[in-house]
Amino acid sequence: MLLPRTLAVIPALCLAAVASAGPRQVSQVAFLSDSTLPYVNHVVVKKAERRLFLMDGDKVVRSFRIHLGLEPQGPKERSGDYRTPVGRYRLTRRDSHSEFFMSIQISYPNAKDLARARAHNWKPGGEIMIHGLPNTLHSSLYYYQHDDWTDGCIAVSDADMMQIWMLTRDGMPIDIEP
Repeated sequence: MLLPRTLAVIPALCLAAVASAGPRQVSQVAFLSDSTLPYVNHVVVKKAERRLFLMDGDKVVRSFRIHLGLEPQGPKERSGDYRTPVGRYRLTRRDSHSEFFMSIQISYPNAKDLARARAHNWKPGGEIMIHGLPNTLHSSLYYYQHDDWTDGCIAVSDADMMQIWMLTRDGMPIDIEP
């Protein structure tokens, strides 16, 4: 199966280290043909390893360092628990204008998450994304590079986010493991 034609947004600030806390602007657009990109058919996240893997079957195509929610142990159970979900989901929606450098939404909560939340009378939460750094940094760059800092999302560097954006597509499965 061929990847659909991919529109890659390449910001100027991703080409160098992000040193300032100002908002980032898109400065270039490049079109890549299907033949220039490796094939990826699913995403695997291993929370304990702090790694995101882009996969073609059992073969790792790319591997990225990640940062998780402020409470990384255990599965997400409810809104405000600062945990990153565990389970099988899908990539559902892309947002190149979010408060973070690019974001791809994950289909959390799934049916199992909803049932658990209902059984405990909790709100399951939502808006779980894979994303880059905040457009406006509120802490030092060192903090974002070395600590878990999200509300439950999966954060990567801006350069890594560009690759993930280009190599994945909406509807692709993502398995998030403990």
